[in-house]
Amino acid sequence: MPKPKIAVTMGDPAGVGPEICLDLLNAPEILDRCQPVIFGDLTILQACAHQTGKPLNCSAIQLEEITDSSPSGIIDLSILKPNELNPGIAEAHTGRATYEYVVSAIDACLAGRVDAVVTCPANKEAMQAAGITQPGHTEIFAERTGTTDFCMAFFSETISCSLVTVHVGYHQVPGLLSVERINQVISLTRETHRSLLGREPKLAVCGLNPHAGENGLFGQGEEEAIIIPAIERARAQGADIVGPLPPDTAFTPSRRQIVDAYICMYHDQALIPVKALAFDQAVNVTLGLPIIRTSVDHGTALDIAWQGKADPNSLKAAVRLAARMSGEKE
Repeated sequence: MPKPKIAVTMGDPAGVGPEICLDLLNAPEILDRCQPVIFGDLTILQACAHQTGKPLNCSAIQLEEITDSSPSGIIDLSILKPNELNPGIAEAHTGRATYEYVVSAIDACLAGRVDAVVTCPANKEAMQAAGITQPGHTEIFAERTGTTDFCMAFFSETISCSLVTVHVGYHQVPGLLSVERINQVISLTRETHRSLLGREPKLAVCGLNPHAGENGLFGQGEEEAIIIPAIERARAQGADIVGPLPPDTAFTPSRRQIVDAYICMYHDQALIPVKALAFDQAVNVTLGLPIIRTSVDHGTALDIAWQGKADPNSLKAAVRLAARMSGEKE
């Protein structure tokens, strides 16, 4: 069976993306199971290799040269040169480069040149400075692929969570909740985990308010009016699901032993337990896209960029999951 061909975007070149890409290209356990292809700038990777002392054993290849038998390589987009870059300082031109790497990889995947896309971290301020209107990678993927029904999720062996709302202020969250949106996220989560596990997953839905509303005592009745009806609809559709659970006890060790995935109402409700329990192991996945997309679960780490200190384990985990979702057999 051919190895999956995985596009890996370099992320913001001023951050840790280039050096963890170098680590990935020198990881036998990754190269044995898939063909990573870096979408970025060859001269930037060469400069990072020189500064960090990491080897760069791959050369530039063209999209049409990516085949089932081709080696790993670099799609050199020639957007930035090393003398235009200040490692550790994300600027408008690094944000623009990040965007160009991503859309090139998305287009390659839509065209069938690669089987999945894995993204290294972007810097949101740099992308905004470059005039990129989408708040993050997830929204770029959705817009580029014409997807309206999607959600952000995080997968790990320890804990997996899907998010109903993502990059919005807390005061906006209640107004973005609906029976339809929560049920949509439940359905996307259920479908993906059922495919990965080979069985019906056990799902748990968190409440919005402390104590899951305490029967209307806290909040504006979101649990009773929105979350519970969404759970009941999912249960009627065959989901193995519980909730709404009080968020402060939803992630206890005993609960995690019996739950395959959590449905969380807002960003930090999911990301605090994910990063506390599986910081370098969790993988960011966009559910609902027509292509496979995974990502690291950390940021650009500008304070340690290009110093050879970055941990590549999250990127390796993202590539392994992308390969698995592409049909690789364990």
